[in-house]
Amino acid sequence: MKWRRDSERIETRRFVKSIPQRSLAAVTPGANVYGLVIGSTSEDTTVIDLASGALMRWRVPWPVGMESDLQMFSVVEAVIADDPADDDLAQPEAITVADLPRQIGILRGRSVKKLLANIVAPTDGPLFGFRGPSAPYWEFRGERPSVAVLVVDRGPQLLRRPEDGSTWVRFGFELDDVWLLCEDQSAVRAIDATRRLSLSGKDLAIALGFKPAYVLASLSQPVDGHCYKTCTGLIPRS
Repeated sequence: MKWRRDSERIETRRFVKSIPQRSLAAVTPGANVYGLVIGSTSEDTTVIDLASGALMRWRVPWPVGMESDLQMFSVVEAVIADDPADDDLAQPEAITVADLPRQIGILRGRSVKKLLANIVAPTDGPLFGFRGPSAPYWEFRGERPSVAVLVVDRGPQLLRRPEDGSTWVRFGFELDDVWLLCEDQSAVRAIDATRRLSLSGKDLAIALGFKPAYVLASLSQPVDGHCYKTCTGLIPRS
């Protein structure tokens, strides 16, 4: 019922406002952390840390074969693992959590718009500081971000490659024509449902159920010694 949904959203906003603010995200083992989900795969869940506003990658111990069920803009709680593995120089935002996140509610509206606006990646060079689809793992020093919320110059466009069935997101960023393997399962299901090889503009918005305002780009964990650029989310404005 509508009144129940409205009541739940009001309670979620109140909960978010009650979270003590801090300048840096908590990384202490055993600490409770709260995040706003903006992308979730079996490899990690990307959240905006609600205490600090920082962009973080939670490594969640999903059971083998279990796909993430976390919705876009879910407010979730997790506990940092005893061994948080927070020293990955290719993914400096990554931290391991002890168990599956607890879902608290859904956040919408101006609060989400503000949080997203505060973390948009600057357009001051190529994505993640290098051109091309990947970079050797041993080149990273913990100085580059490994996840970014992008406002793109052109697109995005969702594409299906018939030769292997893979799904890609194409967009323009910093004068580059960027193609990223799509790991956003909701986007993959959307193009599956249309049985088309490409979606853009109004057709893409209809298939997704929203107009994508941002592209969430991430660097993968090493594959044959290289970290690859991927798309882990198409994000609405709020």
